[in-house]
Amino acid sequence: MKRRIGLVIVVALASVLVGWSLRSSFLTSTVPRTVEPRGELSEVERSTIGIFDRASPSVVQVVAIQAGGARFGLSGDEDAGSGTGFLWDAAGHIVTNAHVIEGARRLAVRTSSGTLINAERIGTATNYDIAVVRVQSIGPLPAPLPIGRSADLKVGQAVFAIGNPFGLDQSLTTGVISALKRRLPTAAGREIGDVIQTDAAINPGNSGGPLLDSAGRLIGVNTAIISPSGANAGIGFAIPVDTVNRVVPALIRAGRVPTPGIGIIAGNETTSARLGVQGVIIISTVPNSPAERAGLKGVEESAGTLGDLIVAADGVKVRRLSDLTEVLERVQSSGKITLTVEREGVLRTLSVDVVDLEAE
Repeated sequence: MKRRIGLVIVVALASVLVGWSLRSSFLTSTVPRTVEPRGELSEVERSTIGIFDRASPSVVQVVAIQAGGARFGLSGDEDAGSGTGFLWDAAGHIVTNAHVIEGARRLAVRTSSGTLINAERIGTATNYDIAVVRVQSIGPLPAPLPIGRSADLKVGQAVFAIGNPFGLDQSLTTGVISALKRRLPTAAGREIGDVIQTDAAINPGNSGGPLLDSAGRLIGVNTAIISPSGANAGIGFAIPVDTVNRVVPALIRAGRVPTPGIGIIAGNETTSARLGVQGVIIISTVPNSPAERAGLKGVEESAGTLGDLIVAADGVKVRRLSDLTEVLERVQSSGKITLTVEREGVLRTLSVDVVDLEAE
């Protein structure tokens, strides 16, 4: 009896295995499968593809050989750093970030076709983290990117970033404008105002690349991310194009950009908060500066008195140093600024010359 039951089980298992084998033989495809037509791309897809196709030929990789480097290399070489740039005009000027080419002994640009071309430094504005280099044309250049405006941008607007993250060239990322009017400190000790915040992925290597709107216009230059790991965490920043469109022509024309100022050493926001005041505290004035000539007063440590507190500039309320800087940027050097200052509880109005601090 047991032998008969065992035989039945063996026969059943054999039947199952044979069935699986026959099923596998009949269903296995040994030739390429038929491709299913996908239909038309969506309008959003067509628009994104069009933006990339039009803009990407004008986007390049900027290769910087640091001091002491022996050779040109691409992104993986230990003595070469790289970032992104884009064509500004038909003369071969390329815009990138100042920190991309900082300390570079030699420069090169790799085009979208893969050609590596020697480049020369034209000018650097560390206060805005913007630099311009120039390549010698090796033939017809792509059309420069069309320029948009950043003053009328809206949070939630779609944006597109093209760059070379981690040396992977011609990468497109998309997102939205997450916030506007951010302040971004620079290596020069100043702040860039009206900075664009975006969730479009911006990683190391994207620096200097273009941020575009849905019309394919340049609205910013990607410059930094906030991330403990150094990889994208959804918070990226771009220098607004209105600033870029003012700074770049000055760099091309003179190799530098004036730094408008009045000649003060200002207290930081922490000091103001600790003292319970709102405005810019003048710690001291630079000797022979417009601020000194206008009679502005700094802190008098011997008497224990607070310096003048700047509370308004040209009628604009000043809460922090970046507010004052923004007004100075609008006035530029060779102009005047009207300051409202508080001294010993009394408001005073002073007219102060604005000069180029770099030329002083």
